[in-house]
Amino acid sequence: MNLGTSVLKVTRVGILKGRLLAAVSTLLIGSSVFAATIKIGEVGSMTGSEATFGISTHEGIELAIKEQNAKGGIKGQKIELISLDDQGKPEEAAIATTKLITQDKVVAILGEVASSRSLAMAPIAQKYKVPMISPSSTNPKVTAVGDHIFRVCFIDPFQGAVMAKFASENLKAKKVAIFRDVKSDYSVGLSDFFKEAFLKAGGEVVVDQSYSSGEVDFNSQLTSIRAKKPDVIFLPGYYTEVGLIAKQARKLGIKAAILGGDGWDSEKLYEIGGKSLNNSYFSNHYSQDDQTPAVQSFIATYKKAYNKIPDGLGALGYDAARVLFAAMETTKTGSTAEVQGALAKTKDFQGVTGKITMDEMRNATKSAVVLEVKDGKFLYKTTINP
Repeated sequence: MNLGTSVLKVTRVGILKGRLLAAVSTLLIGSSVFAATIKIGEVGSMTGSEATFGISTHEGIELAIKEQNAKGGIKGQKIELISLDDQGKPEEAAIATTKLITQDKVVAILGEVASSRSLAMAPIAQKYKVPMISPSSTNPKVTAVGDHIFRVCFIDPFQGAVMAKFASENLKAKKVAIFRDVKSDYSVGLSDFFKEAFLKAGGEVVVDQSYSSGEVDFNSQLTSIRAKKPDVIFLPGYYTEVGLIAKQARKLGIKAAILGGDGWDSEKLYEIGGKSLNNSYFSNHYSQDDQTPAVQSFIATYKKAYNKIPDGLGALGYDAARVLFAAMETTKTGSTAEVQGALAKTKDFQGVTGKITMDEMRNATKSAVVLEVKDGKFLYKTTINP
């Protein structure tokens, strides 16, 4: 890709206990430095237990910015990304958001991936009336914070219904066990929505167990689950614990299919869980098997830039940035108020993860795919529409 003389500055700042520990890296593309830039902030988990989420999202955002700058930026102004590492901690995400708004004077914020961290950021962005777009926080409470909070992903009531429908119709499951992370707004909310939809479909929840993220021994809960002999286990956590739980479940002789949500989407999932994850399925935002030209073009460009196939988080980061740029292009002055208004009017934006239209709660209406985990690959199974 010929990026001409554009310059992209990426500043990653780790924030711990109110002190800024700066580690600044600058990427220069070409030879000239633009004088006037549009500052956009990003908050993500570049380090910590869910680092692959933040890194993939950042790469998608970075790719979108490179492409936009190569086209001349937005109305002649190049885009500067200021990216802050929240280490996977809600309190750090809140501090990062405040810094981006009050010190860096960003026009908009992209992030966070996890719902718990987006919920820590959203009240701050709303208070200062700075548009915030979460690429992949699916808990409904995120955008309910206020009219400056947006997302480009589907939400958990839909995702829960998708997996309940898949369990009952595709897997013919009658009895399900739920195993939720009580420290995660994402996991708790998605469990509730799945449970409601599965019961409505005529299924039975035989046990509802819980754990806390960071734990490593799940044998006690899994023994209780095994005793109930469920057809499937719904496990809507993040990849770190999911991989461990799958291994321990299979060691206990549990053969039931394991189902989850988009929090599974990481190359690390199979590294942790291995073949114990065979006979597992999760809902996601896109599939690399999608043969539409837009998806395959994105995959090829991303692979050239980062030497790997993009996951759903990378695709959502890319779409979140492009939705923001499209909105900014329609404004007269590029003020935060104008950007907010333009984002709210987003309709039928063709993203890599599907067509994006903002509803009255600034949530994206779109389809979901179900992927099967098999021998280290995420294989497309089906698409379920709203």
